[in-house]
Amino acid sequence: MADIDFIDPSGRKRPDSMVRTRLQRCTSCGEFGLGARCGECGSAMAAVSPMKYSPEDPQGARRRKRMDVGSDEWLDSLPTTRKEESEEE
Repeated sequence: MADIDFIDPSGRKRPDSMVRTRLQRCTSCGEFGLGARCGECGSAMAAVSPMKYSPEDPQGARRRKRMDVGSDEWLDSLPTTRKEESEEE
């Protein structure tokens, strides 16, 4: 297998990095690889699996505080499925 260079701002060595975040799959032909483009067809690659998620969310309180969850500005930024009053009739 050819040696592939990664751009990793953390400065970690490749063996220490999480394979889950590196492994990619071609959106066209389905081949697996580690690059941004498929080696077979040249199409874009997408992550094979999502990042880890924990229902306990140990950093949740810190993240919500940073995002100022509950403020009027935060509430206004949320998407809504309700139609605006001007759109109704």
